[in-house]
Amino acid sequence: MTTSKPKKQIVAIAIVIALGVALGAAILAVDRNMSGAAEGGHGHAEEAAGDHDEALVRGPYGGRLFTESDYGLEVTIFEQGVEPQFRLYTYRDGKPLAPKDSAVELTLERLGRAPQVFRFAAEGDYLKGDAIVSEPHSFKVTVNASHAGKPYQFGYEQVEGRVSMSDEQLAQAGVELATAGPARLATRLELLGEVRYNSDRTVQVVPRLAGRVESVAVSAGERVKQGQLLAVLASQSLADQRGELLAAEQRLALARSTHEREKTLWQEKISAEQDYLQARTALQEATIAVQGARQKLAALGGAPSKGDLTRYELRAPIAGVVTDKRIAVGEVVREDSAVFTVSDLSTVWVEATVPAADLGAIAEGQSASVRASALSEPAEGRIAYVSALVGEQTRAATARMVLPNPNGAWRPGLPVKVAVVASETEVAVAVAADAIQTVRDGKVVFGRYGDALEARPLELGRSDGRYVEVKEGLQAGERYAAANSFVIKAELGKAGASHDH
Repeated sequence: MTTSKPKKQIVAIAIVIALGVALGAAILAVDRNMSGAAEGGHGHAEEAAGDHDEALVRGPYGGRLFTESDYGLEVTIFEQGVEPQFRLYTYRDGKPLAPKDSAVELTLERLGRAPQVFRFAAEGDYLKGDAIVSEPHSFKVTVNASHAGKPYQFGYEQVEGRVSMSDEQLAQAGVELATAGPARLATRLELLGEVRYNSDRTVQVVPRLAGRVESVAVSAGERVKQGQLLAVLASQSLADQRGELLAAEQRLALARSTHEREKTLWQEKISAEQDYLQARTALQEATIAVQGARQKLAALGGAPSKGDLTRYELRAPIAGVVTDKRIAVGEVVREDSAVFTVSDLSTVWVEATVPAADLGAIAEGQSASVRASALSEPAEGRIAYVSALVGEQTRAATARMVLPNPNGAWRPGLPVKVAVVASETEVAVAVAADAIQTVRDGKVVFGRYGDALEARPLELGRSDGRYVEVKEGLQAGERYAAANSFVIKAELGKAGASHDH
């Protein structure tokens, strides 16, 4: 009994030691794979999906490991602290092989791009590619290697940020395609403004004669024609003036008759020439008196009348809308009272406030667009006037544009935003601003290649709100999803596409 107990203890200890060794080996293997993946620094969900493929083998550095006979080659994309670059590790019989002993050339094929060839040079214990592996990392790779005079070829394909949708599916989702290409970008200055009456087409109706209001024919807001009756006043001053005209016309008629008689008598040598000359002078004076009385009456806005001498008619001086009415039946108005305001609203003024700091960017003739929250469509026009003075209190000037208003939608008093085109620039490649989406904290558009739509990371430049300059990431002539591109982003999210570093 005493000898069997130590034997059992020895066996138990041996089992524990064996388990410990196995566990330690497993931990070391995991650590080695983790350190290799960290050095590679590149994990794509699309690549991870390839782990389900039995043909995919990971190497010690977390890359794709290819073997043929006794030769092995591991492909990684390294991007820790550097721009993404291919790093290749070579093996012989599973053991590291000096990188200088292999000659490797890698061809990368992307959708819509010409093949890109990478050449490699030894650096440390790996072969380093001679170019940056730009995003997206979605491509087909062909590797041609040579070692000890024997050629090898390997290849693989990985997909990232890509979905497939037919033209019919795009149409049903409301996605519209556009073509990237040159564009003229306008640098715009945003100003706050207000719609006002066109003062050049607004008239104050003033009676010019004091009188009592007998009737009013129109109301505020009513549209009137030129010459249309607005109101009738009874004016004693007008009656006096009309009476003076009537008296002058009577004296003219008498002077004309006397002149004709004296002229006949003088021609028949019955009366003296002096009488004829006196009659002619009296006729001339009577004619002048009538002309003076008529001009006075016209200056007061009254017309000769054979009926009621006190009747004074106020008529619309222009066609337009009665925008103000300050007159009522029975009241007595003064000769300088503005009783009506008539404005032609077929055009309006838009006046914007220009801060002193922005005056250098504003000039007459510049294009501008006007937007109002109450209206769906903007209006286009040009700056017609920039004030020469800056307000003492506001420290700002006023810019004005004349806006066509055929439908009356631009109402005086409406607050607006005015975008003035300060400058225009031609760019080689631009895309619609609405097409740009954010994927993995980067700006992308979805390029169209056959039935595939692929997220293309962009380096963006200037923008005018409608189009954005593309410095890198998309070429002129490439098709992309413009309107409703968020639908593609949603489909990409459903596919679970991600990009982890």
